[in-house]
Amino acid sequence: MAEHDDDVALIRRWFRKLQLCVQTGDFVGSRPLFAADMITFGSFIAFTIGREATEREQWRHVWDHIDQFRWHLDDLRTIISADRLTAVGMAVFESTGYTEDGKAFDRPGRATVALGRQAVGEEWVAQHTHVSLFPGTPARSFGTKRGRPPAL
Repeated sequence: MAEHDDDVALIRRWFRKLQLCVQTGDFVGSRPLFAADMITFGSFIAFTIGREATEREQWRHVWDHIDQFRWHLDDLRTIISADRLTAVGMAVFESTGYTEDGKAFDRPGRATVALGRQAVGEEWVAQHTHVSLFPGTPARSFGTKRGRPPAL
């Protein structure tokens, strides 16, 4: 729908901002993209409640251990509520993971993100994320970002 083009553009921008944060390991820069009370399905525990817990329990176990993270935004799918204050964005991603002995492997996956905002035209904020790897992809990567140690 044409009236939702601006909404979709802002959702696409949200995914691009997150991509840059994952690529650079910018945990602080990612925080405004997520609600403080967000809820996630976890890779390591069933549910993670809150942005700080999600960063600690999820992101820090992944972002610093992968490379070349990128969304396939040409195939982004969205569902936008009638009032345009709630949306769901769905995207496929690619990344490079590393075995314990340092061998690179393809690490593709997908994400569903529930987004909200207070007013039409404002930036979207994630209230829920569900990120998963494609079947058969190793669940863990042992790499470190090239040229810098993992974040603390």
